[in-house]
Amino acid sequence: MRILAALAARFSVFLISFFAAGAALAQAYPNRPVRVVVPWPPGQATDIAARVVAQKLQESFSQAFVIENKPGAGGAIGSDIVAKSPADGYTLLAASSGPLSIMPNLQKIPYDPLKDFAPVSMVAVTPFALVTHPSFPAANAKEFVALLRANPGKYTFATSGTGATAHLVTELFNAMAQVQARHVPYKGSAPALADVMNGEIGYAIETVAATASHIKSGRVKTFGVSTARRSAALPDVPPLAESAGLPQYDIAGWIGYAAPAGTPHEFVVRLSGEIRKALANDDLKERMVSLGLDAVSTTPEEMAAYMRREQDRYGEIIRNANIRIE
Repeated sequence: MRILAALAARFSVFLISFFAAGAALAQAYPNRPVRVVVPWPPGQATDIAARVVAQKLQESFSQAFVIENKPGAGGAIGSDIVAKSPADGYTLLAASSGPLSIMPNLQKIPYDPLKDFAPVSMVAVTPFALVTHPSFPAANAKEFVALLRANPGKYTFATSGTGATAHLVTELFNAMAQVQARHVPYKGSAPALADVMNGEIGYAIETVAATASHIKSGRVKTFGVSTARRSAALPDVPPLAESAGLPQYDIAGWIGYAAPAGTPHEFVVRLSGEIRKALANDDLKERMVSLGLDAVSTTPEEMAAYMRREQDRYGEIIRNANIRIE
């Protein structure tokens, strides 16, 4: 009995020491600059959102969070760099829906989004808005849907490219609204919206970030946003779920932070907590709104579940619409 008691005492000391060491390790993190890889060019939405959050993390940790832009292959190059980086908490990914939720369903990529990353926290969602030329012959979303249903194949819709988030968001809307329209892919949102504004294209469902200024100036009119809740950047615009009578229509792009798989969980949890605090600040929320983004934070577990759902969801949209990248 004495031997068992002695062993139990030693084991208790070991556990206390183990957890104390883990706590001390978490408190010491980070003790050197942290690299944040953005797999997009400077100025893109993911880049800007990552930067404003990184600035807050730098302030809270008193340690540099250095942005490194590694664009290419639709975000796959930068994402792969992080997937193959040491899992020590000093390399993070500015993650987004394109390379992590959509691309796995469209083409081969050198990483597995659900196995090669440790989700940290969401930081924003990217709502979309349905826009047309101001002269489009529909006064509201329900009239818009009725007009397209009565004229299958007559109208065109523009997107920023085949397989882009805007394309899939629009295909989902078309399927749920039971309308048929012809897809015209462009190389980016700007040229797509330009042809909506000059009347060459019937409609587009593009990001609020890209459409808000045109909506406010009257260069386009909008029938609603793609999220079930109103976008903070367009508070007077109703959700299409409501205005078009499509209660299940609720979709957006997403932006978050992730680390390489295997990163110490205490580091991930600490980062997630600091991101949550940062996104509670009114100044950061307002900055996100000015970018056409809606700030949102999650636990690592919530982000992991969200990523699984989004990958499955986009896969279903792609299969149903028979979308292929040539």
